[in-house]
Amino acid sequence: MKTFIETLPKAELHLHIEGSLEPELLFKLAKRNNISLKYKNVEELKKAYNFDSLQDFLDIYYQGAGVLLHENDFYDLTWAYLEKCAEQNVTHTEIMFDPQTHTERGVQFDAIVSGIYRATQDAEKKWGITSFLIMSFLRHLSEEDAFKTLEQSKMCREKIKAVGLDSSEKGNPPSKFKNVFKAAVEMGYIPLAHAGEEGDADYIWEALDILNIVRIDHGNNALQDPKLIEEIINRDIALTVCPLSNTALQVVKDLKDHPLKKMMDLGLKVTINSDDPAYFGGQVNKNYEDIQKALNLTKEDIYQLVKNSFNYSLLKDTEKAERIAQLAELYAQMS
Repeated sequence: MKTFIETLPKAELHLHIEGSLEPELLFKLAKRNNISLKYKNVEELKKAYNFDSLQDFLDIYYQGAGVLLHENDFYDLTWAYLEKCAEQNVTHTEIMFDPQTHTERGVQFDAIVSGIYRATQDAEKKWGITSFLIMSFLRHLSEEDAFKTLEQSKMCREKIKAVGLDSSEKGNPPSKFKNVFKAAVEMGYIPLAHAGEEGDADYIWEALDILNIVRIDHGNNALQDPKLIEEIINRDIALTVCPLSNTALQVVKDLKDHPLKKMMDLGLKVTINSDDPAYFGGQVNKNYEDIQKALNLTKEDIYQLVKNSFNYSLLKDTEKAERIAQLAELYAQMS
């Protein structure tokens, strides 16, 4: 099964580029930028990756992002992630980034985007990996602050595909960002949002009905509401599920209790992703492998999940059809 998962080409739709910052690169960038860290070495930092909640993780996540200052830092960060994509047969990726995490430290907006984007272009030339950028608003900050970020994005409009919503979910419902999402859509951005990771089903309803999102990041708590499940299915909206993230943040206590198979059996369209792989113990293939073992998923289940990853990507319909046809041909050969 491990070989089967590794062989299939796949897309990753829920990946925070700052969350792909491996401890070794973090220390390298800290040295390059003359930044002192509270951790003495890589091993000590890794020991801190033991989280009790989303906020617990975010506290360390934002500290780690502090080593990113210049365009080349964002390039090196993104290139390291895309190298792993090449190793794991990830042929398309949709990369989230949090500009407010950096601009509030004085980092230039165009330096962030240019560094990430340049790495994606080089990776496409070298490995054929296609990428889109998703600009995420930090929900613990104000809508006014998000509007400032949206305004800044105009200088890089052609390099950014979509807007998202992440960070501390509880107490920061989607409705808080109604106006900035409306403005973003008017600018041509595709609307996405994290919902139902720690927030309840009402947060997902708001994301659907107020922000008009076309894809739900996480969405675990959709299972609280049968009417919501029916609505998500009717709208043909996918959930970008992140198994190892869910266990790392105590959203799910044990992978054997993960609702992914239940979601599939109910008719929900699910994809598998790594979220913040440097912090949560595994790239996308490990997420597939571990959830397959925990839930005893079949090859047909894995194939459907991989197929969903292309079908619910932001690629054009013709490109989706081409990728899925190639996937189907390979699957037929391996079955």
